[in-house]
Amino acid sequence: MTETAKFDLVVVGGGPGGYVSAIRAAQLGLKTAVVERDLLGGICLNWGCIPTKALLRSAEVWHLIRHAEAYGFKVEGAKIDLPKIVERSRKVAGQLNSGVKSLMKKHKITVFYGHATLAGAGKLNVAKDGQAVAELSAKHIILATGARARSLPGLEPDGKLVWTYKEAMVPQALPKSLLVVGSGAIGIEFASFYRTLGVEVTVVEVMDRVLPVEDEEISALAKKAFEKQGMKIHLATTVTKLDRGADSVTATLKDKAGKEQSITVDRVILAVGIVGNVENIGLEKTKARVEKTHVVVDEYSRTAEPGLYAIGDLTGPPWLAHKAMHEGVVCVEKIAGQKDVHPMDTGNIPGCTYCMPQVASVGLTEAAAKAKGHAVKVGRFPFIGNGKAIALGEPEGLVKTVFDAKTGELLGAHMIGAEVTELIQGYVIARTLESTEAELMHTVFPHPTLSEMMHESVLDAYGRTLHF
Repeated sequence: MTETAKFDLVVVGGGPGGYVSAIRAAQLGLKTAVVERDLLGGICLNWGCIPTKALLRSAEVWHLIRHAEAYGFKVEGAKIDLPKIVERSRKVAGQLNSGVKSLMKKHKITVFYGHATLAGAGKLNVAKDGQAVAELSAKHIILATGARARSLPGLEPDGKLVWTYKEAMVPQALPKSLLVVGSGAIGIEFASFYRTLGVEVTVVEVMDRVLPVEDEEISALAKKAFEKQGMKIHLATTVTKLDRGADSVTATLKDKAGKEQSITVDRVILAVGIVGNVENIGLEKTKARVEKTHVVVDEYSRTAEPGLYAIGDLTGPPWLAHKAMHEGVVCVEKIAGQKDVHPMDTGNIPGCTYCMPQVASVGLTEAAAKAKGHAVKVGRFPFIGNGKAIALGEPEGLVKTVFDAKTGELLGAHMIGAEVTELIQGYVIARTLESTEAELMHTVFPHPTLSEMMHESVLDAYGRTLHF
């Protein structure tokens, strides 16, 4: 029997943006439901952000074991147990999935499992396995359907030889050699995981540097670090063809000069971006506009269809879980009529890549700041000048800050090295509070910590660095 129910708000998609939107709506007194076609927590929690960090933690432990002698230990007979590594990663994801279920129950949010389709103004049909589950109505509907891995013609994944992130996360065995197509955050994290475990890794990037959204100086340091680890990196290069054998793939690479070469690897990982899940949800029956594969919204996530909103990866970059969460909160607070709701400033959203070494950033790169017409002051502080970094055995890395030379505004911060994904939030807070170099210089940073490098980088921008 098909259930009929009415809500103040229905959220389509139970990923980070979706379930956080629902929680905030419930907190504000809205009768709320979530429709999820698979697992609460979405791709991020179940097949992305969280389980990949569990894999990378295992790789980090293996790295420490192999370098244990430097810390005063002799370790003999250590072996990689890949099934256990994968099992731990899946358990972490499972634990958090259960946590989201508990949050839904705690906030009295109704969850419908199935595929939702818009069925006219304020109406949704939910079906599972071809059978109608529910007919829902709501004054407000938030689409949080997320995105999926992009595929390129001729390079389509097959799940066996050519992987997406999903197959790369649950390997049955370690390949001896691996080609990673794309050097954004997803590609580089997998490249780092597999290389640390001893796989011969080749990375191909169509742009002229790895991690192309990062500051050029950070990208260059990352490339140097990756190559030192044994990765082979081809920049300004495309993969034009994949010839699949019984248990290997021969890839044809073409550089910007038109020169071709072939390499044969056991497996290929495609990490060439994502596309929004805009299909089969009934958007064509609404006034909402879709550009390429993303829904067009205003600063409060409103589409052109009254009462219909979209958040997260569905609406375009930056494709980050924390962006989706905050976007959802802003959207819901506006719906609920909260006062002083501020649109999200994407310039204050940090980006983190959990490779080895880690990379993190917020705001404008040096080049982007100059392109916008800013006269800049740039500060740098290397890890080798920090006592805590040396004590940790992590002396390679850099903290870079970019300021407006006239106003002292912190335009951007860029880091590479140990634990920078945790450090970056200090600069995010500074940008959110519209701090200048003066406030940052007068902030007392604890000693001995890695965070001291943040202070020193600010000081360096103004010729006042103390420890280098």
